[in-house]
Amino acid sequence: MESQAGVGSGSTLLKAIVFAMFAMFAMTTDSVGTVIPQVIREFRLGLTAGGSFQYATMSGIGISAIALGFLADRIGRKATILIGLLMFGGSSALFAAGHSFPLFVTLLFVAGLGIGVFKAGALALIGDLSRSTDEHARTMNLIEGFFGIGAIIGPAIVAYMLNTGASWKWVYLIAAMLCASLVLGAALARFPQPIVTRAEPARASEAIRMAGDPAARFFGTALMLYVGAEAAIYVWAPTYLAGYKGAWTGLAAYVVSIFFVLRALGRFLGVWLLSRFEWPTVLLSCSAGMTLLLWIAVLGGREVAIFALPATGLFMSVLYPTINSTGISCYDKGRHGAIAGLLLFFTCVSAVFAPMAMGALGDSLGDSAYSLVLGAIFATLLVGQCAWNVSRRPFKAMLAQRNMADYGETGGLGGAPAA
Repeated sequence: MESQAGVGSGSTLLKAIVFAMFAMFAMTTDSVGTVIPQVIREFRLGLTAGGSFQYATMSGIGISAIALGFLADRIGRKATILIGLLMFGGSSALFAAGHSFPLFVTLLFVAGLGIGVFKAGALALIGDLSRSTDEHARTMNLIEGFFGIGAIIGPAIVAYMLNTGASWKWVYLIAAMLCASLVLGAALARFPQPIVTRAEPARASEAIRMAGDPAARFFGTALMLYVGAEAAIYVWAPTYLAGYKGAWTGLAAYVVSIFFVLRALGRFLGVWLLSRFEWPTVLLSCSAGMTLLLWIAVLGGREVAIFALPATGLFMSVLYPTINSTGISCYDKGRHGAIAGLLLFFTCVSAVFAPMAMGALGDSLGDSAYSLVLGAIFATLLVGQCAWNVSRRPFKAMLAQRNMADYGETGGLGGAPAA
C-alpha cells in the first residue's frame, strides 16, 4: 500500500476502477425490471415471486453492508474490494450453468453479498482520495453517473438478447467477464494508506452502534424514501406499462431506458449543481421535482406516465449520491467503511421491502398501478424531510468540523459554506 503522500499519482487510476465497478454491477441490478417479466413467463410466477430477483440481490447487499462494511476499516480498502469482486464475479459466472429459479435466486443473493463488500470498500476509498467534503460529494455524483451508464447498458443487453433469441442470462455472464478484468486491475493497483483518526480498530458491531447517531438516522431514512420512490419506476414500470396499447406503444417499451439515460445525464449535471448551490437546497428542489412528476403520472394514467416517469430521472439523479456522500462525510475517515455499510444497509432494506410491498399490493388489487401510488407517497415524505433539513440545518457544525479535522479546510458541502 502506498503512502498518503503518493495518492495524487494513482488516484486517477483508482477512481477509474471504482467508476467501472459501479457501472458493472449496475448492469445487473438495474436491468432487473427488464428481466423480471421474462422470469415470470419462463417460470410461471406471480408478481411477488418474480420480484425475488430484486429481493435476493438487495438482501445480500444489505446483510453484507451492515455486517461486513467494517472490513474496509479493518483489513483495508484493497483486500475488501478484491473479496467482494471475487464473490460477485464467481456467482455471476455460474448463471451459465443454472436452469432453476431457486438456483438463480441463490446466486443473486451471493452476488449481492459481494456487491455490499466491495461497494463499502470503494466508498471508503473515495473518502481517502478526496481532498474536501465538497470534492467527496462531486466525486460521488460522478461515480453514480457511471452507475447510470451501467444501468443503461444492462437493460439494453437484455433487450438485444431477447430480440435475437438469446437468453437474458447473458447480462450476468458479461458482468462476470468485466469483473474478472477489475479483479486484475485492483490487484495490481497501488492503494493509499487510509487516514485513520481513531484509537481502536473497527469492529463488526461498528455500523450497528452508529445507527443510533442522529445523522446516520437522518441520511439513512432519506435514502430509504428515495429508493422506495425509485423502485416504483425501475422495478415495476415495465410491468405496469406492459399491457399499454395506446398511441405511444413504441415509446412505452423504452420508458425505463430513457429514465436511466436521464438519470445518468443528471448525475453528471449534479457535479455542476453542487459546485454552485448548497446541498440542502439542491436536495429539496430535486426531491420536489421528482415528487411532482410521480403524482402527475399517478393522476394522468398510463398515457401520461409514459412521459412523466422517465422525466423523474433528471431530478432523482442528484439525490442518491448527494445524500450518501454527505452522510459519509459527517464522520471521520476511520469510520467511512462502517458508515458507508450502514447507509447501504438502509438503502437495501428499502430496495427489498418497497418493491415487495408494491408487488404484493399489485397482486392483491389486481393492478400494478398501485406501485406508482406507493412510490409517490415515499417521494412526498422525502420532500418533507428535505424541507426540515433546509429550515434547521442540523449538520452544518458536523461537516465544518470534518473539513477542519480531515482536510484542514473551512468549506462545506454544496458550494459556499457548510449548511
